[in-house]
Amino acid sequence: MKVLVVGGGGREHALAWKLSQSPRVSSVHVAPGNGGTERDPRFANLPFTDIAWLRKWALEQKVALTVVGPEAPLAAGIVDEFRAAGLRVFGPTRAAAQLESSKAFSKAFMQRHGIPTAAYETFSDPAAAHAYVDRQGAPIVVKADGLAAGKGVVVAMTSAEAHEAIDFMLLDNGNALDVTHNEGGARVVIEEFLQGEEASFIVLCDGRNVAALATSQDHKRLLDGDQGPNTGGMGAYSPAPVVTPAVHARAMREVILPTIRGMEKDGIPYTGFLYAGLMIDAAGQVKTLEFNCRMGDPETQPILMRLKTDLFELLMAGTSGTLDQVELEWDRRTALGVVMAAAGYPLNPRKGDAITGIPDEAADAMVFHAGTSLKDGQLLTSGGRVLCVTTLADNVRLAQQRAYEVVHGISFAGAQWRRDIGHRGARG
Repeated sequence: MKVLVVGGGGREHALAWKLSQSPRVSSVHVAPGNGGTERDPRFANLPFTDIAWLRKWALEQKVALTVVGPEAPLAAGIVDEFRAAGLRVFGPTRAAAQLESSKAFSKAFMQRHGIPTAAYETFSDPAAAHAYVDRQGAPIVVKADGLAAGKGVVVAMTSAEAHEAIDFMLLDNGNALDVTHNEGGARVVIEEFLQGEEASFIVLCDGRNVAALATSQDHKRLLDGDQGPNTGGMGAYSPAPVVTPAVHARAMREVILPTIRGMEKDGIPYTGFLYAGLMIDAAGQVKTLEFNCRMGDPETQPILMRLKTDLFELLMAGTSGTLDQVELEWDRRTALGVVMAAAGYPLNPRKGDAITGIPDEAADAMVFHAGTSLKDGQLLTSGGRVLCVTTLADNVRLAQQRAYEVVHGISFAGAQWRRDIGHRGARG
């Protein structure tokens, strides 16, 4: 059977890689893909992102399953268009994707359905937003209402940082953060700063049933020790020790299931991947930081390294309403991914640097491509997050050791990476 993966990042490379392992999959096309998927004979890139073109192509090619990786096509309604054409597609509709595409929608939804989250206010008027920060003080969190590729959140440790973020997102219209605004123009959500440890809780939904994926923990800050600006993610590992069995049960009971039931009650049944970014405090209480309507990147890479269940069969169940009949099987080892980013990332990533030293795929190590392209046979950087070196080992420390061994063999000018990915798990 033919499969189409929509997107061109590390998450989509990992999805294509895992789907290609299914005995029922005859070919995997990636649109638009990247340099890594282009040079791998298991995949074929389609240099198009236009939804109407992809729908027409999928119909002509009799594609059995389409999987949508990134948020932008979901927010643009790709699932609605594919379904209207009778195509099988895994992902949320445009209306359901508002859980990610609009922070204001998401926060109002959580408040309405009693899902634990930080206290907040929404603003379109800069003066009112500045006045709110003056009243609340810092630390405080400022979020752009629209899509911003994981970069539209500023955790302001001082009031000055919060005021600057408001100006970026409202007065500058979010241009510095590549924010895609929703109808009505620029808005920000300003919410209380939560203390605790973050974890990524990702599940599959078929509209009614839920299957939880392995837990993971992302590293959002650019620099070691969780310092520097927020990024789309500098690395991740799975499982996340902070998600104990008790925390897992609480997250399902208090966050995931009320969300699925709430969406159904609101007339917007949710299908696809649902990512809940959780803050877990010292007492094991859980609050929802955000929802994403897709798998996380770079969490996808370690999670899929550990997944032993056939991903194609899993997603087919997700599009058939039969997720309750599937049992997920996981490699007991730890998977860890280290992101290698371009010079200047996150605000001004440089492109066009030659990449060398990427090793062949191994049973315990895989280099997933994100911001790469091929030009005259030469692999070049083409985005902010370039590669995610992902490894499997018996524990976090051994996975770190193996990952950094691979990282040190890869070279491109100005490469940035954190040297402490998995540090919380290693301490644990």
